[in-house]
Amino acid sequence: MTFHTFTETRLRNFTKSVFLKMGCSATDADLATDVLLRSDLRGIDSHGVARLSGYIRLWEKERINATPNIRVVHETPTTATVDGDAGLGLVVAPFAMKVAMEKAAIYGSGWVAVKNSNHFGIAGYHALLAVEKDMIGISMTNASPLVAPTYANERLLGTNPMCYAFPAGKYPPVVVDMATAAAANGKLEIAQRTNQPIPGGWAQDKNGQGTTDPNALKNGGSLLPLGSDKDHGSHKGYGLSATVDILTAVLSGANYGPWVPPFVAFLEPSANPVGEGLGHFFGAMRIDGFRPAQDFKDHLDNWIERFQSAETIDPAKRVIIPGEPEYAFEQERKLSGIPLVEPVVNDLNELADKLQLSRL
Repeated sequence: MTFHTFTETRLRNFTKSVFLKMGCSATDADLATDVLLRSDLRGIDSHGVARLSGYIRLWEKERINATPNIRVVHETPTTATVDGDAGLGLVVAPFAMKVAMEKAAIYGSGWVAVKNSNHFGIAGYHALLAVEKDMIGISMTNASPLVAPTYANERLLGTNPMCYAFPAGKYPPVVVDMATAAAANGKLEIAQRTNQPIPGGWAQDKNGQGTTDPNALKNGGSLLPLGSDKDHGSHKGYGLSATVDILTAVLSGANYGPWVPPFVAFLEPSANPVGEGLGHFFGAMRIDGFRPAQDFKDHLDNWIERFQSAETIDPAKRVIIPGEPEYAFEQERKLSGIPLVEPVVNDLNELADKLQLSRL
């Protein structure tokens, strides 16, 4: 497997040039670029610049609006619904989280549902915006139907990620950012690029049988919920995914379940949609609405230290705090650069040629 390493600045400039070519404003291009680069910096390679071609293809199919009128269409003092006007989720989501934070700053908490949006990158980016203001951040989105509920052999749910982010004191934030499927689709895409089998329990083939084929979804199979099967708790992953779908879409007026529009441009959205676009859901809670913020952060530091010192089965390993690996990746890659596998580099250079931009 061949990697090519790029500086953050080089990837940032390249990515911004692509969004500008789409017709995004300079402000939106900067924001969308920041969301994608944060993913690559944090080691979540499946949701970073590797997604650029997908956004371009959706834009070419007129399923992404590069100049959206993002607006609040319904609200109370502590809640709101945002219409993303088919904009980039990378831009719509920070707008909505900002609304949630503004409400939280006044009333203690803010909750915002979003309809008519698109893929929003990593959930952690948006939840971490609240952490910067001594708030707890919550971020989730529904996604293209790729997951079969427990006992089903039909794709009805997305990977439907959810994220909870908590500010600590002397330690990095605790960030619980996860798909509610056994694995994110992006991990299958990475396995496809590197021609590697996937672990058992991630997917089933078109006949409902477990498989390690990274191309299972392309061949009519489906992802499995978190837990893989009923004996291993898949009903819990299914329940979490259902919760995300209901909060992000049934609540907002977006499409839900099998009606969620696919991320891939070669598949058409449902001819009979039940809502508008993809849905997101965001929450922000002021910590000082519960106790002094510094007290909370001091005790979260204590929590972190106690878990880090836990007795482990293997003395060579210790308990990992949620968000710790991503933070370590971010510190390292800011210094040493961001590695991209060769197929991604080739894809981005083909995109550059197509848009008449400078290659990486």
